[in-house]
Amino acid sequence: MRQSFDETTDRSFGSKHVPLIRRAMAEQGLDGVLVPHEDEHQNEYLPAANDRLAWATGFTGSAGAAVILKDRAAVFVDGRYTLQVRDQVDPTLFEIRDLVDGGVPAYLESAPGRGQRIGYDPRLHSPDALERLKAAVAKAGAELTPVSPNPIDQAWGQARPPQPVAPVVPHPLEYAGEESGSKRHRLGEELIKRGAEAAVITAPASIAWLFNVRGGDVIRSPLPLGQAVLYADGSARLFLDPQKVTPELRPWLGNEVRLETPSELPEALAELSGKRVVVDPAQSSAWYFEALAGAGAKVLRGEDPCALPRACKNPTEIEGARKAHARDGAALTQFLHWLGTEAQADPPDELTAVARLEAFREATGALKDLSFDTIAGAGPNGAIVHYRPTKRLNRRVEAGTLMLVDSGAQYLDGTTDVTRTVAIGEPTEEMKSRFTLVLKGHLALARVRFPAGTTGSALDVLARQALWANGLDYDHGTGHGVGSYLGVHEGPQRIAKAPNSVALRPGMIVSNEPGYYKEGAYGIRIENLQVVTEPQEIKGGERPMMAFETLTLAPIDRRLVVKAMLTDEERAQFDAYHARVRAVIGPQLPAAARNWLAEVTAPL
Repeated sequence: MRQSFDETTDRSFGSKHVPLIRRAMAEQGLDGVLVPHEDEHQNEYLPAANDRLAWATGFTGSAGAAVILKDRAAVFVDGRYTLQVRDQVDPTLFEIRDLVDGGVPAYLESAPGRGQRIGYDPRLHSPDALERLKAAVAKAGAELTPVSPNPIDQAWGQARPPQPVAPVVPHPLEYAGEESGSKRHRLGEELIKRGAEAAVITAPASIAWLFNVRGGDVIRSPLPLGQAVLYADGSARLFLDPQKVTPELRPWLGNEVRLETPSELPEALAELSGKRVVVDPAQSSAWYFEALAGAGAKVLRGEDPCALPRACKNPTEIEGARKAHARDGAALTQFLHWLGTEAQADPPDELTAVARLEAFREATGALKDLSFDTIAGAGPNGAIVHYRPTKRLNRRVEAGTLMLVDSGAQYLDGTTDVTRTVAIGEPTEEMKSRFTLVLKGHLALARVRFPAGTTGSALDVLARQALWANGLDYDHGTGHGVGSYLGVHEGPQRIAKAPNSVALRPGMIVSNEPGYYKEGAYGIRIENLQVVTEPQEIKGGERPMMAFETLTLAPIDRRLVVKAMLTDEERAQFDAYHARVRAVIGPQLPAAARNWLAEVTAPL
């Protein structure tokens, strides 16, 4: 079973656990300890055994950190989690600070006393992040020192959950689309071009993709925790807990893959002495760099060789994504039918809506898991980006407000992520106007044509231009990559204001999710997933252009659209999208929902 902390964490966690942590610190002669959210595999979503930040502080968000000193402590979160952190963390124990604005390094420049020793676990920090932390601590006249065992683990003791040992199973070729051997040899040739003889792979998504396997160690993602060494000749060593190894796994991996235990990993790294080895500093912790350097290997800092090929889906994966979105769209549409009819008369609370949506997905018979915890924000909670309802924060939907629902699912043939904003009762003119501005940006990004070499950063303005023209904006990225029955957040591509050097390529799946958030009132976001298409000639043009094919199929609330604000081209595009939703989703629905869908997707 996949393990994670949930809303049962509360402010008592700090009062119970911080004294235990400080005792463990004292036993190791430490004056403080760093507590990152990241685990040994740099996961976004963590198994309970690795969620040290949640255990130490009570905070369960997917990004954050803490610093615990002898006489003070601080927890760091970004703007998505302002409400959640105050709900979960005791402010008398932890100062709550911004993760982005200065963050942990700024705090460490002054918080520790001169001569103090601050412990860190080298398995949990990237080498680049660690250098910044060391420089910050040095400014305070203190020292950052590696520790083993981790004081958090030491304090946790026997109460710590066991490491997950979900079975690692083959991911059939009918879903993967390419044999593992083909992938390994293809990447081996790329290593040779880089002048490397091997690569150390630590990202769970890369392990799953490279060997065509899936697991269940990580909540909301079908990932196995493990490591691998890929050699330039296409052979590999895969390190997995023996309890995860299923009878069919060894024959599935074949003779070119040596299956070993994690205890054999240090020896395997030592055997790379004298060899040129690629390691990704964004995916692998400082421990790997130190181990390889100590063994005498020549470490080549570079991107995980699986990252770009994994992002560029093959035809089988793209067709799987289409099927997954058609299936998921039918489930989501049944939910929207309920929200647009029954729930209008008897408005539900957020948790009821979350449960109803999951039930519709369960009813497909194909759901493996959600792809993330559903975001269901009623009224002002919708203005909190990535808000997640809990029993303590749960809010009932009220007439005259908006409800924002961001959700997704994991199926064997694809991963989904979709956001819809729905009017409950009669929306205000302001709500409709701002929804339409968001819609204009969404449509602009969906219909753009662009040449090879274009990055997501170059396209981001399309999603914001209508908002900007009216003095409005949103403070999150416009698009992230999505895996193929893997993680719902995947790089290296993205669409955002921040510069990104990775060009969009055919087969990449990205989200299209502009939004607008009025603090204390409502939130708006429209999100579809779309895949980059192969370049096509344009009549009269000189260069072939790529485009986006929209994968997500579900109605967009027409009651929130101001028709007069749309151009003829935008109206035609919106109507064409809804016609496609009717054609694909309609036949899958029961009669009442099908009739409703016909009404709500009628041409503008």
